[in-house]
Amino acid sequence: MPLQTTKPSDYPQAVVQQIALLAQNIVIARKRRKETQAQWAKRLGVSQPTMARIERGDPSVAMASYVMCMWLINPSATLADLIAPQQDHAALEREILRVQPQRTVPHTYATGPAAPPPRVAEEGRANVAAGLAALIAPHGRDPAA
Repeated sequence: MPLQTTKPSDYPQAVVQQIALLAQNIVIARKRRKETQAQWAKRLGVSQPTMARIERGDPSVAMASYVMCMWLINPSATLADLIAPQQDHAALEREILRVQPQRTVPHTYATGPAAPPPRVAEEGRANVAAGLAALIAPHGRDPAA
């Protein structure tokens, strides 16, 4: 196993809390199924002590072990959907700002800066909106539907 450079105590508190919540949910799911840690450990391909560490929310346990637990609980849910491109709101906002028409127009010495015709500005906004809708639409679905 590669050397871990960040100590779990250095993780942001929000991350530690999310891992703890994940661990609590794993414990609940296992107990609701009336299965032991040893049974889950065998299904995961890990040792029983590692299963106990997962249920304690140990952030140094391999991510694959946590993902496997989530898969055992709900095989149809996908972790990747949480960070799918259409869910990355910060990146989407940056892309919108980057593609919005710039207000830089040539200066005329006699009349000052010229504004773009209203029709051009409206078309630019429509293109941005259409592009954003295509980016955030779930794959396989029509964004206009």
